[in-house]
Amino acid sequence: MQKLLKYAAVALFVSTLAACDGKEDSAPAADSAGASSQAAQSVSLLDGKFTFALPPGMSDQSGKLGTQSNNMHVYADGTGQRAIIVIAGDATSESLDTLTGRLEQQQRNRDANLQVVSNKAIEIGGQPMQQLDTVMSANGQSAWSTVVLGKVDGKLVTLQITLPADNQQQAQTDAESVVSSIRVK
Repeated sequence: MQKLLKYAAVALFVSTLAACDGKEDSAPAADSAGASSQAAQSVSLLDGKFTFALPPGMSDQSGKLGTQSNNMHVYADGTGQRAIIVIAGDATSESLDTLTGRLEQQQRNRDANLQVVSNKAIEIGGQPMQQLDTVMSANGQSAWSTVVLGKVDGKLVTLQITLPADNQQQAQTDAESVVSSIRVK
């Protein structure tokens, strides 16, 4: 269990750094126009038991992390400021709200000004899950983070969405769009 939380903490840290690196990276106008005209693609994990819609402009970046682990999947845009990280971990007997509380504390340890927008129980496909929405800050930049924890096929699955929070309402809407696309079989 601690190994999974370490993966989640590393993933959160990496995505937070990417979202708050202070760079004004932007894709060329032609890429932006192309990305917005693309349809969302479906991502299927755990032999099709966990699926979600990948927003336009994001692609699989899992191989670029240099990890041999096949239980972590990373999807990001060209700038690295928008990312979705999915970790399929080991089975656990701990409750989802306990795990989410621990994750919130880890985030708070890294960012004393962490804003918890919500920490709520949700249900997806008849499966109980927990959703934690936060706003993190670093170097004058802020990032929206939505983490969904659930047990799928006997494994703890963590899906984290990290987006720039310059427009917090838009970031929240974009994250909710991904969460609402999650399907569990």
